[in-house]
Amino acid sequence: MAIPFFKEMRIGGYLLKQKLLGRKRYPLVLMLEPLFRCNLACVGCGKIDYPDAILNRRMTAQECWDAAEECGAPMVAIPGGEPLIHKEIGEIVRGLVARKKFVSLCTNALLLEKKLDLFEPSPYLFFSVHLDGLKDHHDKAVSQKGVFDRAVSAIKAAKDRGFTVNVNATIFDGHPAEEIAKFLDLTTELGVGVSMSPGYAYERAPDQEHFLNRTKTKKLFRDVFALGKGKKWNFMHSSLFLDFLAGNQEYECTPWGMPARNIFGWQKPCYLLGEGYAKTFKELMETTDWDSYGTGKYEKCANCMAHCGYEPTAATAAFNNPLKAAWVALRGIKTEGPMAPEIDLSRQRPAQYVFAEQVEKRLSEIRHDEALAARQKADKLAQQKASTAA
Repeated sequence: MAIPFFKEMRIGGYLLKQKLLGRKRYPLVLMLEPLFRCNLACVGCGKIDYPDAILNRRMTAQECWDAAEECGAPMVAIPGGEPLIHKEIGEIVRGLVARKKFVSLCTNALLLEKKLDLFEPSPYLFFSVHLDGLKDHHDKAVSQKGVFDRAVSAIKAAKDRGFTVNVNATIFDGHPAEEIAKFLDLTTELGVGVSMSPGYAYERAPDQEHFLNRTKTKKLFRDVFALGKGKKWNFMHSSLFLDFLAGNQEYECTPWGMPARNIFGWQKPCYLLGEGYAKTFKELMETTDWDSYGTGKYEKCANCMAHCGYEPTAATAAFNNPLKAAWVALRGIKTEGPMAPEIDLSRQRPAQYVFAEQVEKRLSEIRHDEALAARQKADKLAQQKASTAA
């Protein structure tokens, strides 16, 4: 559970500052999506099912830097889509590092070896390579053969160049604990840290049959952690989040802990669930009905145990009770005995399927803006021609 000490101290200082200022809600990690376009089409992903008019759009480097400043979180995760497709990704990362933001660049690694020259090793930068398991499992998950081998090759190349590299895995139903344990053994051999999170049932994901519910998630992670006793798996999570995955902590989601900024704006209410957008971070925080989201409150959140909602909860719990966090870290994750009480779902409000409506609304706005820009460009050219003729 080796989160780098330098990073841990910086984030701890940030948490202390928020407490001293009396802030109830504050971000821990900015989820920055500068594009949705990807060079893979994973069956469990709901991020790439957009028309080309949306997939072709990009946030500019300045928009990315402004979002980081506006949000104020000490860490920026750059998922996608595939960030390395973005022509300004090197400039974006350099600007964030210059602002002393911890940057986690998430990538499927297909372009990583080719793009390494765009980056410089820094204690503020690490690559987070997406691997969902061992070779056969991962290639099946991403719907393309050979991706696992290319990702492992890129991991080794990046490490040889002095970069910090972690891997991130999304866990779905039907993935045996024994195979996950072997995968974690591989991450130890590669010398990389690993983060894991149960998959979230995206509304538009092509495969809706293999998302874990909360009961299965807890049982699976208990089995995995039991197989890992005595091993030196290097998890990039707090001990309390891992304990939560194993069903030993009774937590509620902190959706504002990892706010998402993408080409549409600030996404309500969280990185995984898109039910509206705000133009500013301030508007996101002040106009989102936070109390109406989360497990037990909203049907779409019923089975979610994802890191983007619960890692901020665990981080706050560790800050508030460091002795408890230290005890869990020393003791290890409990894999037997009764679990913490589950959240009651009887009063949750029914799901509202508004994502498609939001996409159409944004697409209409994009087309309007593009048409306006085209007219302005045409008018400017006409004025230039008229001026030259005169």
